[in-house]
Amino acid sequence: MKISYSKQLISFTDQITLLKQRGMVLGNETKALHLLQNISYYRLSGYWYPLLADKQRHIFKPGSTFEAAYNIYKFDSELRKLIIAELEKIEVAVRTQTAYILSTQYHAHWFEDSSLFSNPVRHTKVLAKIEEEYNRSDEEFITAFKAKYSDHFPPSWMTMEIASFGTLSILYGNLQPGRAKRSIAAYFGLPDTVFASWLHCIVYVRNICAHHSRLWNRILSIRPLMPRSPRNTFIALPASGTQQTYFVLSMIIYLLNTVNPNHSFISRFKELLNRYPSIDVRAMGFPINWENEKLWESV
Repeated sequence: MKISYSKQLISFTDQITLLKQRGMVLGNETKALHLLQNISYYRLSGYWYPLLADKQRHIFKPGSTFEAAYNIYKFDSELRKLIIAELEKIEVAVRTQTAYILSTQYHAHWFEDSSLFSNPVRHTKVLAKIEEEYNRSDEEFITAFKAKYSDHFPPSWMTMEIASFGTLSILYGNLQPGRAKRSIAAYFGLPDTVFASWLHCIVYVRNICAHHSRLWNRILSIRPLMPRSPRNTFIALPASGTQQTYFVLSMIIYLLNTVNPNHSFISRFKELLNRYPSIDVRAMGFPINWENEKLWESV
């Protein structure tokens, strides 16, 4: 049976006292107080959770320090920044290929054509979302189009630029199976079902990064598919499955190898790990031999 939440907000100084009572070592209380005031107890608690010996009563392992938790927080922040910069490149490439291939095979306004989509209700909803995004846009090319043309929407190579990545993912996932859908996925070296699941996952991870949420040891609520016979080099299916950071990072590398073959993502990720030697990569789903995976070999 559910109960009403009864815990009260406690002051920042009382938060310090509570952490010490639970066994956390605070080397610099002034700094810890400043971080609690600016980051929040609740946000930081996700990073000291691995330091707890008793997760029910929130008792820390002997020797657990506030600095160790903050170190994980800083690593996670840098990891998200590293990821989101690469997701932008992937997103732009997906927009470009989707608009180009579907406009070539069908017509410039393919996204309005309900016959091209599997679920009519979902298509109606996504069109309404595109209309919202179109009406809200203040991009110069959209303003110029509205001023000159009477069409309800611009052609897809314009419209896809102002549609959110989530909208684009839904559009692709809802496309009728066929040559065009396969062609888009094939450009990225994947079957269409796998590509649809990866797009869904990338949108989810992008939102995690954009909202500064914890990523490093997160179990994703979306399960991207493992490609059975990827066209290009990929990893073996990890024992941890596909819902941890290791698989997401491997997805990003795989897509970048098409989108930006001269990328330095792997070397920059390894440099990040070198700056934070206390980070346990197993918490991110990394296998013991991950550096021997051909996909993860630095060029």
